Amino acid sequence: MPNPDGLLVDIAAMVESEHSNQMSLTVVVPGAVITGRLAPVALWWERVAEVLQASDHLKPFATLFAPPAGGSSTPPTHLHLHLARILQGEVGLPHAGGMYRIAIEDISAWSIGDLSYSDI
Repeated sequence: MPNPDGLLVDIAAMVESEHSNQMSLTVVVPGAVITGRLAPVALWWERVAEVLQASDHLKPFATLFAPPAGGSSTPPTHLHLHLARILQGEVGLPHAGGMYRIAIEDISAWSIGDLSYSDI
């Protein structure tokens, strides 16, 4: 297993402690470049639960995404992105952005900021 980037773990911990969802980040994981805004885990879980709850077919899964109780004293192991897109070819998928949970140890490169095709 690769060692997670300590600075990235610190950034994720700060997002958690500040309850901020304003920092944009672009990450490279095997097979994809993903760009979006970091979100605290509780907010991310809450938003995923809302989307599932609104679906007749997926509503039963919403209970699995109840935000974890209390804060965690362990360093973050995942980044939680919202308004996120997988950059593929000439488009970002999905267009409106989605919710992604990414294991920090799977990230091989990253950059502060939201990469868009107008930047390329």
